[in-house]
Amino acid sequence: MSIPRPKLALTLGDPAGIGPEIVLKALADPEVQSCAHITVVGDRQVLEATYRLLRDRSPAPLAHPAGIPMLECDTGFRLQPGCIGQGDADSGAVSFAYLRTAVERTLQGEFQGIVTAPIAKYLWHRAGHRFPGQTEVLAQLSRSEHYGMMFVARSPHSGWQMRVLLATTHIPLGQVPTVLTPERVRTALDLLVGSLRHTFGIPDPVIAVAGLNPHAGEQGQLGSEEKEWLTELLRTYAHAQIWGPLPPDTMWLAPAQAWHGQGSPAVADAYLALYHDQGLIPVKMLAFDRAVNLTTGLPFVRTSPDHGTAFDIAGQGVARCESLKQAILLAAELLGKNPS
Repeated sequence: MSIPRPKLALTLGDPAGIGPEIVLKALADPEVQSCAHITVVGDRQVLEATYRLLRDRSPAPLAHPAGIPMLECDTGFRLQPGCIGQGDADSGAVSFAYLRTAVERTLQGEFQGIVTAPIAKYLWHRAGHRFPGQTEVLAQLSRSEHYGMMFVARSPHSGWQMRVLLATTHIPLGQVPTVLTPERVRTALDLLVGSLRHTFGIPDPVIAVAGLNPHAGEQGQLGSEEKEWLTELLRTYAHAQIWGPLPPDTMWLAPAQAWHGQGSPAVADAYLALYHDQGLIPVKMLAFDRAVNLTTGLPFVRTSPDHGTAFDIAGQGVARCESLKQAILLAAELLGKNPS
């Protein structure tokens, strides 16, 4: 018996960035077309204007807008050539409207999951929407108290799947030691364990946890957090096998070897990074074109590509859609395992 294809909402992101372009490119891919019923959330005029601009520039195929199912937001926004690659408060406002519409319709049962194209946070702020990013909007609209950013990528070399969760997300580095409390780490571990068990089907997960300080504190010589509370918290955590706190610089060697298919390194089922760049530098070095942002803790599946609006190349036809394609495929795969 075949499993029905899931229903996904795909937002356009900021219309002045590469979002509309990579949507057109991803939807031209037969693998994407066959994995789910995909409805684009946005303004059809944006897709049509992008298609007209790029049809003679793009070396990659583009889906024709006439054949794309759309949930029209009717924002009144008109994409003009002068706006592409620039963005303004208007493009920020409509990208927020696209996301809000997708979430509302998903919560109403119209879709099972959401894939979001990139937005510009500073343009949201200009438009009056003071959120750190799309993740926080999703959490607020769905009334999700505990949520997290997990980055998932499958190696094209070995087939190994890397999973990295961030304990803290979009905050200045100087605030990390204050925000990173024992409760925060314990909640992140709970989110990670729940996702590994229920989303990925790993009943007894192994999780590697990075230290906060160089050399994981060097017995308190290079920072006190590991010695004062982190080591004991990880030792007594009862819901998974924990490795750590590990030196943050060397923790990523085994994942890199597994990614490239070098030997048989001992790898964990997932990795917990304690702040944004500690996790995303290795993810992007290994898997920039393939990594997917998966939001944990929501009542629906949400994925997004692991890059931004790329205003500097918008409108040129050169944007790569691989990360968005992987985001769509991962959402469809996870919903196929756990249909709701």
